[in-house]
Amino acid sequence: MIVGEGMTVVLVGIGSGVVAGLALGQTVSSLVFGVEVRDPLTFVCVALALAAVALAACAIPALRASRVDPLGALR
Repeated sequence: MIVGEGMTVVLVGIGSGVVAGLALGQTVSSLVFGVEVRDPLTFVCVALALAAVALAACAIPALRASRVDPLGALR
């Protein structure tokens, strides 16, 4: 449940970031050398890397919390 809620927020953020990156890419075109402004491989790789890091950031604490004895946590 915790991982699902966390990844929902992450996917919304990645989606809005991709849309904003595509929309604002032309404004930074003079600063980028050697890569197309709307390079799909770059967008996909960055989105996958962010999703992987976010999944680890959500899953590791959830796994640790699931190993705690509920009775011991209530004391």
